[in-house]
Amino acid sequence: MSLSAAVEHLSRGEWQKAHDIVHGDESPRACWAHAVVHLQEGDVENARYWFGRAGRRFSKDAAAELAALATVVGREPA
Repeated sequence: MSLSAAVEHLSRGEWQKAHDIVHGDESPRACWAHAVVHLQEGDVENARYWFGRAGRRFSKDAAAELAALATVVGREPA
C-alpha cells in the first residue's frame, strides 16, 4: 500500500490502518506519517521519536502535520 492510502486512513482517524501501512517503511515520509499515527493514537513520546526519524521538528498539532503530509504525498485529508 502507498503513503497516500495511509494519509487517507489518517484523515478518517483510522490510525491503526495507517500504522499497518507505514510500519516497517523507513523512508522519511513514512516516518513522518508514523509520527502522525502516534499523535492520533495519543502516544506523544512515540510520535516525538518518529518526528526525529523523519528529520522533522516535533509538533503536537496532528491536524496541521496531516495537512502538510497530505500536500507532500498528493492527497488532501477529507
